[in-house]
Amino acid sequence: MQNPAPAGFLRYGRGQAAAAGSKRRAPMKFVDEATIRVEAGKGGDGCLSFRREKFIPKGGPDGGDGGDGGNVYLLADAGLGTLVDFRHQRLFRAGNGRPGMGRRRAGRKADDLCVKVPLGTLVYDADSDEMIGDLTRRADKLRVARGGFHGLGNARFKSSINRAPRQTSKGAPGEARNLRLALQVLADVGLLGLPNAGKSSLLRAVSAARPRVADYPFTTLYPALGVVRLADEKSLVMADIPGLIEGAANGAGLGFAFLKHLTRARLLLHIIDASPAPDQVMHNINAIEHELRQYNAALAQKPRWLLLNKSDLTPPPALATLTREIRARYHANMPLYTASALTGAGCRALILALGQWLQTEHEAHER
Repeated sequence: MQNPAPAGFLRYGRGQAAAAGSKRRAPMKFVDEATIRVEAGKGGDGCLSFRREKFIPKGGPDGGDGGDGGNVYLLADAGLGTLVDFRHQRLFRAGNGRPGMGRRRAGRKADDLCVKVPLGTLVYDADSDEMIGDLTRRADKLRVARGGFHGLGNARFKSSINRAPRQTSKGAPGEARNLRLALQVLADVGLLGLPNAGKSSLLRAVSAARPRVADYPFTTLYPALGVVRLADEKSLVMADIPGLIEGAANGAGLGFAFLKHLTRARLLLHIIDASPAPDQVMHNINAIEHELRQYNAALAQKPRWLLLNKSDLTPPPALATLTREIRARYHANMPLYTASALTGAGCRALILALGQWLQTEHEAHER
């Protein structure tokens, strides 16, 4: 089944999740912005030529047209997850068209240049800041620079009053522009919360992704994606971003620059550490909500669920009381789940509920 929406529910293939038990490799640097220059090819010049053969007097003009210059395209590639390659190569230039030749032979058209970018790449004109396109589907192709038109040979200018024209035209130059690329990862579910709330641990528990986990804040420095397998060969993609702290809107911690990677998510899952005192838990919930509103009101209005993580560290009676207080005081209409990423308790029920919700939304979108 083909995914019709940019952040659709049904996903197939391995995606960007690392295979369990695979050999450890050095992590690739995550780059989500880059500036490049693209230059399309020049059109080939027209040819000035006259037919000269034995026994054929006044053969007439036979100069052929040149070839068109190559276009530059951006091609969405699901195998890429970062713009790091554009830190090393910033100039992309297509070939020029070949000039025309005698005997009305046209010059060869230059090949188009396709530059691969990750899914979810936004393309802007760096000079005007105008948005050119948004590559959200596999094999999406966007022309960002048009090749120059070919020149005309003198055979094109023959007329009833000009039987031997010596006029040709030059090939037109190709377009050249500076582009700004901005990557926003595609995910069905986006994880957010304070540092050490257990976002990365949950991603490790429900998928084959292996983000870094440690007992100190900000172990996650870059977004990570994991493919969560469901029944009937269906799956959903979950995105983990660095933790937010109070004051992130003013630059505290890692700020909230990575929140842009949640703007395409269909659903936000707010991970909450259930082990502190109830008053502190309530304060933590409010802190994240405040930072969301400070960043983007539209993001704050996205469908959001709450997950009380680390349930294994909280006695069941205290956990039940905390659950009731959260539902009564803050999120009476917001789904609330409890789980332990360490032991796996409650994780399967959460994933099945997420899958059902996303399937329902997917079907509603297709109607």
